[in-house]
Amino acid sequence: MTAGLPSQVCQTSSVAFGTASVLDYTPSKTFDLTMICGVLIHLNPEVLPQVYDVLFNASDRHILLFEYYNPTPVEVNYRGHEGRLFKRDWAGEMLDRFKDRLELKDYGFFYHRDPISWSDDGTWFLLEKR
Repeated sequence: MTAGLPSQVCQTSSVAFGTASVLDYTPSKTFDLTMICGVLIHLNPEVLPQVYDVLFNASDRHILLFEYYNPTPVEVNYRGHEGRLFKRDWAGEMLDRFKDRLELKDYGFFYHRDPISWSDDGTWFLLEKR
């Protein structure tokens, strides 16, 4: 087991990958960067504060979020299902939750019609601990 990750871990000299629920993860150390991509959009909004805490507590410096964005929380029908896809201001919620301890460093957008884009319409935010 590495850095609080489950036994299903693939590790290189500087990166460890594992399979686990973010809700069950307790970091045993901090990392230069914690990142979440395409996960927050599928979580029940009630658990977001817990996930924000995990991302913040596991980070030594940076947090990178890559998710669908909307300035106000909305639920989107996902493949005919309700309660499976949400859009909101993830970075804004983290900045509000960790006032005076987190700041926005950069952000950007991937557009599905950009020939070099590897994603559909997603927004990324780079946050930094103060």
